[in-house]
Amino acid sequence: MEFQEILYAVENGVATITLNRPKSLNALTMTLLRECDKAFKTAGKDPAVRCIVLTGMGRAFSAGADLKDTTERTANLSDALRAGYNPLITTMTTLEKPIIGAINGVAAGAGCGIALACDMRIASEKASFIQAFSGIGLIPDSGSTWFLPRMVGYARAFEMMVTAEPISAETAQQWGMINHLVPHAQLTEVTLAWANRLAAGPTRALGLTKRALNKAMRVPLTDALEYEAQLQDIAARTADFPEGVAAFLQKRKPNFKGF
Repeated sequence: MEFQEILYAVENGVATITLNRPKSLNALTMTLLRECDKAFKTAGKDPAVRCIVLTGMGRAFSAGADLKDTTERTANLSDALRAGYNPLITTMTTLEKPIIGAINGVAAGAGCGIALACDMRIASEKASFIQAFSGIGLIPDSGSTWFLPRMVGYARAFEMMVTAEPISAETAQQWGMINHLVPHAQLTEVTLAWANRLAAGPTRALGLTKRALNKAMRVPLTDALEYEAQLQDIAARTADFPEGVAAFLQKRKPNFKGF
């Protein structure tokens, strides 16, 4: 599979998607967004893929929207959101396989939103997060208004958004925006260790867990309880359920197949 602005590779059950415009700090174009969306959908349909890693080439994760690309291609920013950014965020959040964001540098604007859409974030000590929109007279998009206050609370999210000031990786960890903070040289190693761990897990159950969490964040408790019951029946019909029970009783590590 050939792409112009991203790299896509699969190894040992892990698909790695790399934003590949390092000279522009991986600024987001419509081409990149659509390629990224296609890559996630490809990984989602591939039974050999059981975990996905998203990262950036060079010294940035993503500096956000390529403003030149935006102004050249559309006079209406909502069209760009509906055509490129929103479909990608929707694909990421509904994809029933775990997504790990390896945040190797700055994640700004829409790049921050895409980072927040990952299920886990492992950040280099060189990473930073910027809700840069107010600096150019815009509002946050790419899911930022949904993800960020749920992670850090309204007050911190509002401050990040109206000041457009960078948050260090250390602060992001303290605020609950990232799962793990690691030395820059260890980012790939730690990320792959987590990816391999998740890829060896009960993939279908992990996907259903992701679906249940997303549902529970927007419905009352009674609805969430009923949804858990429905999804539990689906999980119980997978091959991984009896394997997990057998491994537990035999005091051994389960050999999950992901289906």
